[in-house]
Amino acid sequence: MSLDEFLEEWNNTSPYVHVQTSGSTGAPKPMLVEKSRMLASARRTNDFLGLQPGDTALLCMSLDFIAGKMMVVRSLERHLRLIAVEPSGHPLQTPGRLPICFAAMVPMQVYNALQVPEERERLMQIRHLIIGGGAIDDALADELRDFPNAIWSTYGMTETLSHIALRRLNGPDASLWYTPFPSVRVSLSPDDCLVINAPEVCPQSLVTNDIATLSSDHSSFRILGRKDNVICSGGLKIQAEELERQLRPYLRVPYLITKRPDGKFGEIVVLLTEGSSDEARQVCEHILPKFHQPRVCLHVSHIPLTATGKPARHEAEQLARNH
Repeated sequence: MSLDEFLEEWNNTSPYVHVQTSGSTGAPKPMLVEKSRMLASARRTNDFLGLQPGDTALLCMSLDFIAGKMMVVRSLERHLRLIAVEPSGHPLQTPGRLPICFAAMVPMQVYNALQVPEERERLMQIRHLIIGGGAIDDALADELRDFPNAIWSTYGMTETLSHIALRRLNGPDASLWYTPFPSVRVSLSPDDCLVINAPEVCPQSLVTNDIATLSSDHSSFRILGRKDNVICSGGLKIQAEELERQLRPYLRVPYLITKRPDGKFGEIVVLLTEGSSDEARQVCEHILPKFHQPRVCLHVSHIPLTATGKPARHEAEQLARNH
């Protein structure tokens, strides 16, 4: 979708906008969301960041998904000067004439910018940078820790019209804990999944598939992984994301933890890698606890990703089943 097409939809007489989910755990789904709720979400973010009319905002994400649409709505709500560039892995490749006050990116875009000195410098100059759409690993967080301006990791999903909580990645307030916006309440389901009550943007309480832990006063939360990504193997519950986190300092090529049904163990851990399966196996044997190690390591030509750059977990599981 182009910017003109989205603005035409936004300005028509319908109270709704068409969006689709990202497809990280299955096929993308179409949704209808209320424009009034999108405006409420935009106002909340703009107020939190202290954005003012005339500030510049960078649109570098696809307008096929909620993250891109919300950047436009935030600009409309606060009368920001929107700078639109073609969505790509290097959104800061071409220098603009105006400094950027506010930008939203996915981790891949931030990582790529850090590799190019000129882009890194432009990234440092962004006054407010929010990063969403995927996990931020320790190495990326370390690279950003000393940046001079505010950088935030976001938590949210299409159903919550982008993020409902933020955590600071740099400066003295850097934290692993997400703090919800004041109007948002969080709790845990009986199976420890995060429950979101955000009436401004979502009319019903939303039970997520994200396994979480809450602070003692329920004012903040940490995400441990997705319920979908728990591998039940021989009586153990193994979180795929936790294994990926442990392996991250040691595997330099793209990889992903998934699972496969097994007659003896119920499910087994499978590692997909774009590198050598033998090398990956050796790393796992040295780093992971014995019963958490992948029983199968598979070389694949590419790790499956969604259109927004997230791991395509469902497709990965099908790859593991078919090999």
